[in-house]
Amino acid sequence: MSSYLTDFNKVFESRVRLGMMSLLVVQEHVDFGQIKENLQLSDGNLASHMAALEKIGYVEVRKQFIGKKPNTTYAITIEGKKAFSEHLNSLEKLIKQIHS
Repeated sequence: MSSYLTDFNKVFESRVRLGMMSLLVVQEHVDFGQIKENLQLSDGNLASHMAALEKIGYVEVRKQFIGKKPNTTYAITIEGKKAFSEHLNSLEKLIKQIHS
């Protein structure tokens, strides 16, 4: 069983990052407000976790203005999709091993 634990991506050990990536994998772009509302996060918590995901190349950030109001949206990168998929596959393998 422990071999599957070593396949887990440490980046996704945080429930916040796991939630963020789950939202991003099903939607092409998600804005700051949607993530904040869906995951019930503070602005600072959301921003710090997203910055970490951006730094390792799992998400890309787009900042723009809609009228005079700033708008930040996030999208998962190809590398992020791959890493998240591999993490989920490791979880599935662990679950299957436990049930067999």
